[in-house]
This record gives sequence, structure tokens and C-alpha cells, in this order.
Amino acid sequence: MSRVGRMPIEISPDVKVEVRDNSVSIEGPKGRLVQTIHPSMTVKVEGAALLVQRPSENKLHKSLHGLTRTLLFNMVEGVTKGHHKNLEIHGVGYRADLQKEVLVLQLGLSHSIVLRPPEGIQISVDKGNKISISGIDKQLVGQVAAKIRSFRPPEPYKGKGIRYEGEVVRRKAGKTGA
Repeated sequence: MSRVGRMPIEISPDVKVEVRDNSVSIEGPKGRLVQTIHPSMTVKVEGAALLVQRPSENKLHKSLHGLTRTLLFNMVEGVTKGHHKNLEIHGVGYRADLQKEVLVLQLGLSHSIVLRPPEGIQISVDKGNKISISGIDKQLVGQVAAKIRSFRPPEPYKGKGIRYEGEVVRRKAGKTGA
């Protein structure tokens, strides 16, 4: 059995789980998420726990077992605590600003980059160089963070750009004099 897949998911009393055919709906204090699962996976609610079971020891079923359990765990965690990612901006003149829930980035280009966050995502800016992204959907939070980072990824010579909090950028030596 999958070590991840066989672990039960603890459900707090304020979370409601509804299983229908191929979809699982989880509602909590922060919101509601719906996930479609593979038809061969079985999801059961037993007491205060959510269990994922697979029909056979087939390689596909083994891989789907752990995946399904992890997706459901992230949903339960999202509707109770939420997910967040932090980004840091490094570079002279590089900064972020929030104008009416729209993120405006100045990253050394001839124009400002304007990003309107998708529904369910909150963005906050601290001191102009720290961006915090939060929401209940872990995939969407990571996707928005990756999109913001892609506007100016950190470069290895001076370390300028947008990076995740705690990310280490390996620095390269520049040209040497002849």
C-alpha cells in the first residue's frame, strides 16, 4: 500500500465533506473547494476522518492513491487554515505596489507590469519588496506565485529579480580581466 495514500485525513468539526460519484466537495470556514477524482479511486468518510482506497495493486492505481489523498488533504487544509507563498524582490529600483487589489510591478522594464489576481487569491505588499499571496486553493496560490516570479526570475550574476522567500540563488563570477 502507498504510505501516503493509506493515511487518514483528519476532519475538524467545522468542515463538511460531501462525496458524489467522481467529485469531492469540502466546505470550511474559509470557503468551499470541489475536486474531481479518478473514477477508480474510492473516497469514504468514516467518523472524523477521510479515507482514500484503491481497487488493485496496479501501477496506475498505486500512483493515483497517493495523489488523490494529497489533493484532498490540501483541500481540507486550505478551507481551514489557507495556503500562502511569499516572494521577495531584489534589485535597485525594483518594487511592487498594490492599487485597488491590482498588483503593479516595476522591474526595470520600460513599462509597469499590471497583474489582476484571480478570484479567491489575496495579494499584499509589504515595504515595496515583499509580496504575500494567499488563498484556499494551493495549486492556484502556487500558480500565481510562479507567474509573478516569471516576470523577472533571479539572475545568477547580481542576484536581481523576484525569488521565493528563503530561495538561495547560486551566484556566478563575472568576467575576469585579461
